[in-house]
Amino acid sequence: MPDFLASLRTRDRQPELMDQPGLDEQVHAHALRSLTRINWISRTTGLIWKPIQKLVRERPPQRPLRILDVAAGGGDVVLGLARRAAAAGIDAQVDGCDINPTAIQYAGDRARQAGLRQVSFFQADVLQAPLPEGYDIVTCSLFLHHLSDSEIVRVLRAMAAASQQLVIASDLCRNRFAYIMTWVGCRLLTRSPIVHVDGPLSVAAALTVPEARDLAQQAGLTGTTFTRYFPERFLLVWSKPS
Repeated sequence: MPDFLASLRTRDRQPELMDQPGLDEQVHAHALRSLTRINWISRTTGLIWKPIQKLVRERPPQRPLRILDVAAGGGDVVLGLARRAAAAGIDAQVDGCDINPTAIQYAGDRARQAGLRQVSFFQADVLQAPLPEGYDIVTCSLFLHHLSDSEIVRVLRAMAAASQQLVIASDLCRNRFAYIMTWVGCRLLTRSPIVHVDGPLSVAAALTVPEARDLAQQAGLTGTTFTRYFPERFLLVWSKPS
């Protein structure tokens, strides 16, 4: 096991294997399937859905709800939110964007196989170009820890600019327990060598809640709420002033 007793008092951002150019598509797809299993156990989509459901109850939409998931990866959150909206009788268009064309292709194939028509994916680099506007809700999951502090501020600002109502972000918490649990969990839940390496690296690169709160304030997201949930993750929710 890696030296998990090393200090995690500050972020340690190291290149992750899944972010490397030229990664074999089959290996990449295996890693995405493995992350789907881990995200299901972590209840990520269900927790992101809760503030959306609350918003709809308080302010019933007069038109189809538009949701964008940034850095959508394999599409877990997009597909999960689309299914929950359909089950709740909510007319919603759920889109996902990602910089990686392999992930976009993989996610689009999953949506077609599931017969989800009000779902689409497109390629975009949120650090290089503004997000499309007109979305009611903009989300991201397990994305912020890939970014520097200044990039996180830029992304949160971009998400707020593209959203008319809510910004929601789910990510890892950085601490020793999270590191140990991730190292063990990734090996119990998947055979993907990519996930075995990238999981602990992600925790080392992640934020603490106070750090995330400070960056949200720098981005101008005043009134942001943070909720901790198992397994050692946080949920950031910001409502746009009306």
